[in-house]
Amino acid sequence: MSRIAASRTGEARPLVAAVIPARGGSKGVPGKNLRRVGGVPLVARAVAAAKAAPAIDLVVVSTDDPAIAAVAREWGAAVIDRPAELSGDTATSESALLHALDVLAAEGSPVGTLAFLQATSPFIDSAALDSAVSDVVAGRADSVFSAVETYGFLWRRHASGAASGINHDAAVRPRRQDREPHYLETGAFYVLDVDGFRAAEHRFFGVTRAAEVPENTAIEIDTTQELQVARAMAASGLPSTVPTTLDGPIDVDAVVTDFDGVHTDDRAYVDAQGTELVRVSRSDGMGVSLLRRAGVPVVILSTERNPVVTARARKLGVDVEQGLDDKASALVAWAAERGIPLHRVAYVGNDVNDLVCLELVGWPIAVPDSHPLVLAAARIVLQSSGGAGAVREVAERVLAARGASSESILASSEAEPPRSKP
Repeated sequence: MSRIAASRTGEARPLVAAVIPARGGSKGVPGKNLRRVGGVPLVARAVAAAKAAPAIDLVVVSTDDPAIAAVAREWGAAVIDRPAELSGDTATSESALLHALDVLAAEGSPVGTLAFLQATSPFIDSAALDSAVSDVVAGRADSVFSAVETYGFLWRRHASGAASGINHDAAVRPRRQDREPHYLETGAFYVLDVDGFRAAEHRFFGVTRAAEVPENTAIEIDTTQELQVARAMAASGLPSTVPTTLDGPIDVDAVVTDFDGVHTDDRAYVDAQGTELVRVSRSDGMGVSLLRRAGVPVVILSTERNPVVTARARKLGVDVEQGLDDKASALVAWAAERGIPLHRVAYVGNDVNDLVCLELVGWPIAVPDSHPLVLAAARIVLQSSGGAGAVREVAERVLAARGASSESILASSEAEPPRSKP
């Protein structure tokens, strides 16, 4: 892991490393660091935020949990095994940080500036983080912490039950514009000069500055209720450094879809004999064809058992499994049979019976009129509706991640010599 950093002028400079302590144990929210916000595990969101800060050279996750380590590596972070004695409920973050610094130094990567990120903050502001790193590297501060400006009146409750003002005189109520702002620590990130941190063994020392971040990024997840709030915020379109752009590429090796509400508009037409008919999109059909030509396997998983699903899958030339009581097990088995890791799978759904599958894959995707819980679980909400181009949109974005387009796929297919008949 030996590394050397260079300044913009090409001169060697001390390494800037982001360290994300993320232990497996959590009592308030079990498995907290792997819980998803906007369809992405919390530890992955922290890795993405650190990687989006240009001043950071190396991103490291310190963990005692193999599942967290696997997700960290998937998202491009290095992993340091955190000893059991530094992973208990009473272990401090500082002890994990010092251990990580020692490991990096022993491996030939001594760190000059440390960015300490907490995965429990799902909306880390990468621009503010990058600016904080610059302040420490340039010597303008020894430690910097993320904070929000507040004009709130704070009170202290005494043992008697009475309350008294902390940052104000209760008898004087000045207007907001006449008050001095205070800064509330968010816990999202801290940037530290390593020499000073080693001497102090604490995150606040020397010249300490507050890095102001937007108030809507300041939520920190310690309870199930806060997790639900964060998911709702992500579903509302809060800007994020996680690559979940509305029209960006989808980098996967397989596409799995529900049928009703994805390949259709979730309506069924019933004739006098009780036969159900559905409306599908030829554009979606072309999308599936393009994926198949590009070598991307597609499967339809449906809880319904309906001949129309079988007929549509046969027409598309894709696998289909119907009448599923356990779609998750079917998904896991299908991917395992083909040797495709679940984090390299996109699943497209629209209703609550898709939630368990959405939680399993790397790219949970929802159509725009999905159930609110599905929208909250999705990493991407498509622009196109079910039965009206949703599958085609996914196909185009999967091809874009491979540097291809529908035109190039069709051209390469037409250029292939005709195959001899068996």
